Amino acid sequence: MLRVIIFAPLIGAIILGLFGKKMSERLIAAIACSSIAVSAIAAFAAFLELVGKSPDPDGIRRVTDTLFTWISVGTFRADFAFMMDPLSGVMILFVTGVGLLIHIFATAYMSGEDSYYRFFTYLNLFMFMMIVLVLGDNFLMMFVGWEGVGLCSYLLIGYYFLRDYAGDAAKKAFIVNRIGDFGFALGVMLIFYHFSSISFIDKPGIASVFTQAANKPVEALSTSALFAGGLTTIGILLFIGACGKSAQIPLFVWLPDAMAGPTPVSALIHAATMVTAGVYMIVRSNVLFSKAPMALTIVAIVGALTAFFAATIGISQWNIKKVLAYSTVSQLGYMFLACGAGAFAPAFFHVVTHAFFKALLFLGSGSVIHAMHHDEDMRNMGGLSKYLKITFFTMGAGTLAIAGFPLLSGFFSKDEILWKVRSSTVLPGSLGTVLWLLGMVTAAITAIYMTRMMVITFFGEERFRNKKHDDHAHGHGADNQGHDDHHGADNHGHGATPHESPLAMTLPLIILAILSIVGGFVGVPEGLAEKFVPHSLQGITHSFYAFLAPVITNPVIPGNGGEAIAADHSAELVSTILSSIVALVAIGIGYAVFKGKPMLQMPSVLENKYYIDEIYDAVIVNPLKFISTYGLWKFFDVVVIDGTINGLAKLVTLIGVGFRQLQPGITRLYAAFIFGGAIFAIGWFFLTIIRR
Repeated sequence: MLRVIIFAPLIGAIILGLFGKKMSERLIAAIACSSIAVSAIAAFAAFLELVGKSPDPDGIRRVTDTLFTWISVGTFRADFAFMMDPLSGVMILFVTGVGLLIHIFATAYMSGEDSYYRFFTYLNLFMFMMIVLVLGDNFLMMFVGWEGVGLCSYLLIGYYFLRDYAGDAAKKAFIVNRIGDFGFALGVMLIFYHFSSISFIDKPGIASVFTQAANKPVEALSTSALFAGGLTTIGILLFIGACGKSAQIPLFVWLPDAMAGPTPVSALIHAATMVTAGVYMIVRSNVLFSKAPMALTIVAIVGALTAFFAATIGISQWNIKKVLAYSTVSQLGYMFLACGAGAFAPAFFHVVTHAFFKALLFLGSGSVIHAMHHDEDMRNMGGLSKYLKITFFTMGAGTLAIAGFPLLSGFFSKDEILWKVRSSTVLPGSLGTVLWLLGMVTAAITAIYMTRMMVITFFGEERFRNKKHDDHAHGHGADNQGHDDHHGADNHGHGATPHESPLAMTLPLIILAILSIVGGFVGVPEGLAEKFVPHSLQGITHSFYAFLAPVITNPVIPGNGGEAIAADHSAELVSTILSSIVALVAIGIGYAVFKGKPMLQMPSVLENKYYIDEIYDAVIVNPLKFISTYGLWKFFDVVVIDGTINGLAKLVTLIGVGFRQLQPGITRLYAAFIFGGAIFAIGWFFLTIIRR
């Protein structure tokens, strides 16, 4: 069953890549979607088998499949093998399920593209790589999928490769991810150095990385531990890799530019799959991090700062996809904040709920963009609620979920994160309180900028009838401008009345909206469940954490599932009420402010993203270009290397020219040489005799 999950998308990608150019759009869509559907069905079947399976000796349920031993050198062994346990089982359910919905949406959204088959080839290949990342049973298999999704994201972001902004965004994503991947690779090497294994599960003759790590002592909470080459160093190196994939400070700059790809790419890569890979890897390695409190502290601080930093940028953006992009960066920051506080299970729960509402919001924005003739600038929208009713209500559900509206999915996961940070026994001193406060402020900003997006897009004046802004002209991550205009408008869509998207696009929105509303009830916090949920149902409402508990065990951080459990559920209830009030007030502020002033201009420093790209260009990119051009190329390459090689060639040429003068073809000159040589030989002979 695991092989079916993994290889079905690969088979689809191969068929489409080899023969798709001659296929009709309908056949391409059928092959692309059916391959993911097969994978999703197999994933659900394998998950049901996993649930009914007896635990292994270590208390964890697993379904495993070893195809062959890939590398075996000395004590190093890496199997080409796959594993489904509670963590990867939950992950693969929403990766394949949400991935299928996005594929269905894309069949209509990308209709009319010249390279329709190429898009779905890349999309299927991406799904294959993501599944390998999730189901691999060792760090090397994870790294194969890790690099594979990096390659596929480069191809998908640069899908419109004839446009400079798309090519630049793809290169930026690829290069920034390589920086993080270098740290991840070093971390895996250091893991093997310490444990002589890179496997997640015990193998014959050698225990797994996590089994061995559980018996290691806890390292000191000090900066010296960062460079000691132990578990703290491993944790930091792995986190560097996660910062690249999951867009954390300072490697977050690629994700907003990645909106240059088609909107279904944004929904797939930047909501449900690739960007959460870093969080998945940290949660998978929770035993390693639990022994390195300094690494956990750094993860928490970086996550909190990223969440706040990205939220303040998101409130000032005009491109609808850019708003959601910075929202993604911010929500990923929440997940890392939870991991750093030792709340690995709540962090992963937010991964799941985020996949629902963020995929919904991205696809909803795609429906809006489709109706707006592929214009992404919210200043050209307004009043769309009466034309796009399904899109409006479904995006409204996603907005309320991410804003933390009570009883929606984002409310439960975000509230659990904030409480675990506040009550964490892992973070030193009062750091937990400080980061909790920063998280609450970020939650308020999130509710405000998401309400701003909805108000500017769906309420007020119908500004699309008289456009004044052209976001595409500046290359701000615009989506495809090459779609045929089927609605009778001019080239910019002026004068056309927007209308609802087809069923293939609205059906995924409806399903994701339902999941965004009810998906949080499997992870109701214990404090809330104890007060409001009947005892007979508490097993269901806390089933998510109970299911993950055997995988996320932590001998250092007290409590079930590696979480800092609050002894006082009353305090947790107070925190929940406070976060609910913050969310509701922030939504009200956002509606009141932007309903009256939808074109309210934010500070330029926010709209220009704190000039981070310009700073990186000035401090890193341009100096490297200068060194590369004038140091490595024009001096070292041209002068030193080429000069040495060309100089030797010229020397040999000069020597050859000299010797060539000895062979001019003049007979009397040859006779003179012979005569001179004979005199020299006779003279040397007589000189030798005289000396004797």
